[in-house]
Amino acid sequence: MENYLRYKEYRKPTWAPPSWVFAPVWTILYLLIGISFGYVFFLYLNKTLPFIVLLPFLLNLLFNFSYTPIQFRLRNFSLALIDIVLVDITLVWALLSVHTHVPWVVYINLPYLAWVLFATVLQISVTVLNSKRR
Repeated sequence: MENYLRYKEYRKPTWAPPSWVFAPVWTILYLLIGISFGYVFFLYLNKTLPFIVLLPFLLNLLFNFSYTPIQFRLRNFSLALIDIVLVDITLVWALLSVHTHVPWVVYINLPYLAWVLFATVLQISVTVLNSKRR
């Protein structure tokens, strides 16, 4: 609820989705992420995948979960922008590294990729629009 209230305070572009959209979108995405990333972890633990394939998935989760505290608790738009770019990079790296081993993991994460790319453009806009507020 606190994130919802803070998001409403930010200057946003006219095309920004309303705050209520984020919860259902992330609920679906986290379900897909949990299934696919969980399977990658399972394969690694069963020594079917090397650590180098698992690494970008771990980093992606780290950066993904870091975004909310950076954006809404610290209110650091620039650091949140760096973080979301790292989410983009690690997700692309993860999908490229796993595609020859488990292609369905790539396909199931395409909505996640599309959303974070959209969120990156939104974060750029929010960062620019709110840079004069500080």
